[in-house]
Amino acid sequence: MSIWTRISEALAALRQGEPLAHVFDLLLGVPAPERSVGFTIAVIALGAKMAKADGQVTRDEVAAFRRVFTLDADEEQNAARVFNLARQDVAGFDVYAAKIARMFRDKDHPDNRALFIDLIEGLFHIALADDILHDDEDAFLAHVAEIFGLDDRCYRAIRARLVEGTRRDPYDLLGVAHDAPIEEIRAAWRQAVKENHPDAMIARGVPPEAARLAERRLIAINEAWDELRERLAA
Repeated sequence: MSIWTRISEALAALRQGEPLAHVFDLLLGVPAPERSVGFTIAVIALGAKMAKADGQVTRDEVAAFRRVFTLDADEEQNAARVFNLARQDVAGFDVYAAKIARMFRDKDHPDNRALFIDLIEGLFHIALADDILHDDEDAFLAHVAEIFGLDDRCYRAIRARLVEGTRRDPYDLLGVAHDAPIEEIRAAWRQAVKENHPDAMIARGVPPEAARLAERRLIAINEAWDELRERLAA
């Protein structure tokens, strides 16, 4: 069963007139395969809340979805349906973000930090569909990251990896203090590499096709480690 079949089933479970945000309540406590449904809907729904379009999916936005998910023609229609349902919903983006945060937190994953980073990166790909991160998009993403429990350093690291021209602090990229010893930095690098392995991403609910988001992240993580290792060895 494809992820989009599961998404269609999740949407069909909504009662007449219920907002899309309620689908996240329906997905509480579901196993990993359905978590990937939640991930996909979360990225598209929050992307819709962030979009400046007039309620219709633009070519740039479809292209952005393609960078996160593998879509054929039928699936683009499903993505458009999720997008437009979110656009029409009167609930604010903070309501969506809070429901999504609740959906992905459970007794086994009380913070699920890595998955929330995955979600923010997916939103960045949509925000950058026009190759520009606008100030209101930056503020939106920072607020969503805060609702997800990600601190400012983590947000700056995500932003630095994805926005061309942004200064990349290797300490921020690895999530360590500027006075951290080399042993702590090495441990942080190893943990980051482990968390961004495609198998680890899929296990926490990222759809397989979206796990390719980690490719660029891993490059930045390894570059940060190489820079700090050389700097501290000098």
